[in-house]
Amino acid sequence: MIKQALLGEFLYEAENTRKILKAIPDSALGWKPSEINWTTGQLASHIAEVYNWYDSTFNLDVFDMGTYQYDKGDISKAGNIVAKFEENVARAQKALENSDESTYFNDWKMEMNGNVIFPPAQKIQVIRGFLYNHLYHHRGELVVYLRSTGNKVPGLYGPTADDKT
Repeated sequence: MIKQALLGEFLYEAENTRKILKAIPDSALGWKPSEINWTTGQLASHIAEVYNWYDSTFNLDVFDMGTYQYDKGDISKAGNIVAKFEENVARAQKALENSDESTYFNDWKMEMNGNVIFPPAQKIQVIRGFLYNHLYHHRGELVVYLRSTGNKVPGLYGPTADDKT
């Protein structure tokens, strides 16, 4: 039952993520709101990367970021980021579909070189917080980036102001 609810939300929100990533023009990829922020391309790439964490979250009890390696690929073109998203979302969906619901209440933690950076929590909390809500947070940032660069924002939960013009 829990898996079906997670999968329904996953599929709906993956489509929303796809919409917003496809709305990024190449001309906006280098923009960032301040020196301490990521560029649009880096933020979009991170959004695509979150889907790469599903397998480790669903299938491991300890996610070691010290050994984690991710190939962002070429993020100089928005289409490349969308392609990486498509690869990652397909693997994430498979990890979710093949997950064992009986493990959702097992403890999970993230470490880096033996140091705990995400304390033990039930996997279901990690799935909701670290995978789902974390992604929604960054998508919200991306909406601001798109608006700040004068680009249209697709409706994710209904029409936007752009749909009225």
